[in-house]
Amino acid sequence: MAEKTEDEWRQALTPEQFQVLRGHGTERAGTSPLNVEKRDGVFNCVACGQPLFTSDTKYESGSGWPSFYRPIESAIAATTDRSHGMTRVEVHCARCGGHLGHVFPDGPKPTGERYCMNGVAMEFTPK
Repeated sequence: MAEKTEDEWRQALTPEQFQVLRGHGTERAGTSPLNVEKRDGVFNCVACGQPLFTSDTKYESGSGWPSFYRPIESAIAATTDRSHGMTRVEVHCARCGGHLGHVFPDGPKPTGERYCMNGVAMEFTPK
């Protein structure tokens, strides 16, 4: 994991990015321009540049957040999140540990998973 102090992360990220990536926050549904991104390319961690998802695994889930059915191999890590009175699987960048969102078991085939990601935690690189 990329080792930075809290102050270094605050300097490197916008306030909204810091709140999501380092504070385990969530952006408001429907606010990310990545919701409508349809070009071929790669979605990377905005904090460290780690490639996370390819555009061919993105789909419209109707959730209000960019959704994918499969991450790039070894790109993410997951932990159990018991906040908000429920148990969920929290998704982090495997390189820097930044909070990206959650994964749910209600996605499309072939995986049946929905990686519901905060758009503010990612940046898109077109092919």
